[in-house]
Amino acid sequence: MNAEFFDDLETRSAGAREAALAQALPALLRAARAVPAWLAALADVVPEQVTTCAALAALPVLRKSDLMARQQAARDTDAFGGFSALGWRHQQALRPARRVYQSPGPIYEPEGAGADYWRSARALFAAGFRAGDLVHNSFSYHLTPGAWLMEAGAHALGCTVFPGGVGNTELQLQAMQHLRPDAYVGTPSFLRILLEKADEAGVALPTLGKALVSGEAFPPALRDWLLARGVTGYQAYATAEAGVIAYETTAREGLVVDEGVIVEIVRPGTGDPVPDGEVGEVVVTVLNADYPMLRLGTGDLSAVLAGSCPSGRSNLRIKGWMGRADQTAKVRGMFVHPRQVAEVLARHLELGRARLVVEGEMANDRLSLRAECTAAPEGLGAAVAASVRDVTKLRCEVELVAPGTLPNDGKVIEDLRRYD
Repeated sequence: MNAEFFDDLETRSAGAREAALAQALPALLRAARAVPAWLAALADVVPEQVTTCAALAALPVLRKSDLMARQQAARDTDAFGGFSALGWRHQQALRPARRVYQSPGPIYEPEGAGADYWRSARALFAAGFRAGDLVHNSFSYHLTPGAWLMEAGAHALGCTVFPGGVGNTELQLQAMQHLRPDAYVGTPSFLRILLEKADEAGVALPTLGKALVSGEAFPPALRDWLLARGVTGYQAYATAEAGVIAYETTAREGLVVDEGVIVEIVRPGTGDPVPDGEVGEVVVTVLNADYPMLRLGTGDLSAVLAGSCPSGRSNLRIKGWMGRADQTAKVRGMFVHPRQVAEVLARHLELGRARLVVEGEMANDRLSLRAECTAAPEGLGAAVAASVRDVTKLRCEVELVAPGTLPNDGKVIEDLRRYD
């Protein structure tokens, strides 16, 4: 670490990063093939041939729903569904786990040995956290990995941690008054609650000057509200399965992808990468042999930002959290999924971006597909409508529009029905 960057990896050249990736990906795939679920999924994959992001994109996306289903099916013998090399006596594990967590679903996640296991130190450093700081940690220490994720990174930086957890606002505020923390980690909404309570009680928190927040949207209005009270807040994007994925810097121009993961943006419902700048689903590969998450679909929407971060960090940047990619709708008793829209597009290569729109009232639905097309051959609209009916079993109208007509917001299915 130096005064400006966490390490030299943050500023390495594109060539150096690609060379490192060419070594890391085959090693990760070899490690993945050592656990049952990935051995089956990667049976036809030669690890030594997967050395680039383009080659990685040929592998299937692992959905959280699939992960949960595998775990549920194997619960009597393997709580992790065959995806983890970690475990304990009653698990078929290669190495012992330090902790096991439960996230909503439930989905169980293992934690292995080693400092900063979830890679939060880099994000904390970018937010101004330094050795000797006292960090007030208001993420939950109960069941989920959130608090432990941040605590490990803080310890790796040489910080001291107060395990505040969630709730008990008065007691947490009392502790902040007595202990005088330098920094806060937790949700942005709870930090606001704490500062509002401090104002009401006439309690001064003069040492609290920085925060790393996550778990919720962090709009500019709230960022400015904190800043007006002396707290400079930055955000990190993380999940229970992958740890920290990307983090904000002082440039405040998107989130820089962490050096321990690979991020792709794919068309919702598929595993196909979209062009840079187009909104799609965040798919993440974690370079962790203990719990190899290969092309994990997060269900979150984002987009790649062009160029490098003005802070000097050279890795890929994303815009941050832009909503959820799960846009399933029920129409006339049938579920319609984004992957079905993708299947229709795959049948008609003349089409670009498309959106299935549901309108009307419940029990009186109207379905239409709006699709961008440069030059529509005669009969294309009718052929697309036939494909929609074949794939979804539903009739719909088709409207072909000029490229650039549809918003770049990642929506594939838009439900405009009235429910009142």
